[in-house]
Amino acid sequence: PNSREDEFRPFQRRLPEFKFWYSYVKAFLTAGLMTCFSMFDIPVFWPILLLYFITLFVLTMKRQIKHMIKYRYVPFSFGKARYKGKEEMPGAGRDK
Repeated sequence: PNSREDEFRPFQRRLPEFKFWYSYVKAFLTAGLMTCFSMFDIPVFWPILLLYFITLFVLTMKRQIKHMIKYRYVPFSFGKARYKGKEEMPGAGRDK
């Protein structure tokens, strides 16, 4: 807050939840309605569709991917970390 009259708002959403759900329902109903008409049944060449989805993924995840690269975050593991035990000193072993 800049002055005493301002309300403290620690987090402001870029997209309010109601607008998100409203857009989601609108898109879902439009897609459902379009499946009822054959004029919207167009053939799609699968490599173009794959390229489209990869492009959408990169564009929507760009900020998160940049953040992951900046902080060297790897989202997968290479297995359990293994550590060497103490190495024995020469001559400091069991006596026979």
